[in-house]
Amino acid sequence: MPRRILEGKVVSNKCAKTVTVLVERKVRDPLYGKIIRRSAKYAAHDESGAWQIGDRVSIEECSPISKTKKWRVIGGKALGESQAKTVDDADEKHALVKKSAEAAEESAAEEKAEKAEKKAKPAKGKKDE
Repeated sequence: MPRRILEGKVVSNKCAKTVTVLVERKVRDPLYGKIIRRSAKYAAHDESGAWQIGDRVSIEECSPISKTKKWRVIGGKALGESQAKTVDDADEKHALVKKSAEAAEESAAEEKAEKAEKKAKPAKGKKDE
């Protein structure tokens, strides 16, 4: 029997020599006919530890390496963590946007204060005689 090959996205690489791969497939609902996304996570053996979160990889079925690890990474496309969409990344971007918005508000407030000071000062010119 041939070994199965699946393609998915690396969602975790915290374990030594192991990556967790999320494999999605589309299935038609038997009753309503709507296309539904189904997903499964597989623990795959990564000997070199080269794959990062967000990479697209191909995994191949193999003999059991550990209790949960029955797949081996055979190749893929490295996209890197910059392509990963995680909650932590979103929080960091949100914080940066918030800081830049606060800085913009502060500079606008300073400009307003400068304009108000210019209006408040009397014009230097001829004095009343």
